[in-house]
Amino acid sequence: MRISCGARQNVRTAPTYALWYKDFGYTGGIPANATTPSFITPPLKTLRYFPLSEGPENCYGINRVPKGHYTLRIFFGLIKQPDFDNEPLFEISVEGTLIHSLKSGWTSHDDQVFAEALVFLLDGTVSICFHSTGHGDPAIISIEILQVDDKAYYSGPEWGKGVILKTTSRLTCGTSKPRFDEDYSGDHWGGDRYWEPIRTFGQNADEPRSTENSIKQASDAPNFYPEALYQSAVVSTDSQPDLAYTIDVDPNKNYSIWLHFAEIDALVTDAGQRVFDVLLNGDTIFKDIDILKMSGDWYTALVLNTTVAVSGRTLTITLHPKEGHHAIINAIEIFQVIAAEPKTSSAEVRALQALKRSLGLPNRFSWNGDPCVPKEHPWSGADCQFDKSGSKWFIDGLDLANQGLKGFLPDDISKLIHLQSLNLSGNTIHGVIPSSLGTITSLELLDLSYNFLNGSIPESLGNLTALRRLNLNGNSLSGRVPGALGGRLLNGASFNFTDNAGLCGIPGLPTCGPHLSAGAKVGIAFGVSLSFLLLVICSVCYWKRRQNILRAQQIAARGAPYAKARTQFSHDIQMSRQHNHGHTRTAAENGPSLLS
Repeated sequence: MRISCGARQNVRTAPTYALWYKDFGYTGGIPANATTPSFITPPLKTLRYFPLSEGPENCYGINRVPKGHYTLRIFFGLIKQPDFDNEPLFEISVEGTLIHSLKSGWTSHDDQVFAEALVFLLDGTVSICFHSTGHGDPAIISIEILQVDDKAYYSGPEWGKGVILKTTSRLTCGTSKPRFDEDYSGDHWGGDRYWEPIRTFGQNADEPRSTENSIKQASDAPNFYPEALYQSAVVSTDSQPDLAYTIDVDPNKNYSIWLHFAEIDALVTDAGQRVFDVLLNGDTIFKDIDILKMSGDWYTALVLNTTVAVSGRTLTITLHPKEGHHAIINAIEIFQVIAAEPKTSSAEVRALQALKRSLGLPNRFSWNGDPCVPKEHPWSGADCQFDKSGSKWFIDGLDLANQGLKGFLPDDISKLIHLQSLNLSGNTIHGVIPSSLGTITSLELLDLSYNFLNGSIPESLGNLTALRRLNLNGNSLSGRVPGALGGRLLNGASFNFTDNAGLCGIPGLPTCGPHLSAGAKVGIAFGVSLSFLLLVICSVCYWKRRQNILRAQQIAARGAPYAKARTQFSHDIQMSRQHNHGHTRTAAENGPSLLS
């Protein structure tokens, strides 16, 4: 996989038309136009840079990486704007292990415009981080993640998955043409290596040799060297029989040296005609090297490897002739052997990331990559300890006091099981104190003072038997202080609960009323709410019944005069009928009836 940093679409580059993927979703930083510092830099037009305002550590995190052995290569660039530093200096780590530090003047040396390392990636991801040193903003043109054979560059019993080989120098001798393996038509399992040309080790010190003959045993597993690598060489001369190459290195480091030979000189016609020793910083490492005898034929590749400890700042490789013709060499590879740093416990990393999200940590904190490694660039505010038995780093202290943090404390904070000190005072953290804090039994100091925490103090904090200092003052906490905490005061612990108007239950705080459990408080609140609801329903029913009665009375009052007159008229008729029954008269006597 090749990434064109800052690119918004996929790109192909000449002469090999290699595919570079667009840069999306891997990291932060700012895309910008690029200036390539060297002709060997991929001809890409964009880069991504990381201003210090976004924090001192910034990382590319790439997922779904198959398990295996990889060459990782990062090319640096220059921002195409006049007001930016023309040569930023920064450091690079891979999977938490520091692999490269840019040195002043890197833009003037082709072999310094990139960093490269051989790394085992085993957890499905890769993290490549850039660490600011205060000298300009890190700017990256491209990242390459190229899988190689699992046994590539095997260098002996100590070699393994805990070792990173950082490329220090890779030379192709006797030619002036720099090449990548793609240009050499090399097998892709070789990792597309860059070979710096070196036509001579010194003026009048050697002579070039070249051939167009095919080279046998070159592109073989596990290293798959390109055949063309062995078609050029340098040979020592009569005036300078020893063939010597010197390179600057970091002191007190181990280096893996790979020397490449093929007998391509027509003057050598038989074994024994060219025999030489190989010395590293004056010590003989390989004796009586006879290329024809050891490789078995002319135009046949021979590779020798050794690992040496270098105490000084230079490494000198010397080929000292012993028999017949002068010494010859075709290519040189030098790697610094770096022990991979153990990582921080993954559970604790996830807990810190959850804390970062919930508290809204500012960009200046970064908190990218691994919290504890590289040791030169730990996360701001985090203190680390190494667990030798588990070969893991863990967090034993966290100090983020007075940093303007907002948000709340997540339950995941309890996964920081090795914490001895937690200081989050002087921020604007709100919400409740998570009861899960009571499971961090190693806590000796807990300072949450001067925030906006509310609710009660969890009973679980009484389980923190190692706690010697607890500051919860300056919040909005309420309720009874857990009895276990109050009892701890008698044993010399320093606890501060002041400036919490609702707290009670220990000397110096108000006396608590009858203590109710949380369940009881919920039950009371439910009962009060239900009673209030019933009262409202009854009031509504009474009001509606009263309204109906009043309405009926009003209707009756309006009809009362007519009802009274009709009732009196009916009464008169009845009385008249009773009177006539006793005194019967004829119609003629009484006159006409008026009943209608």
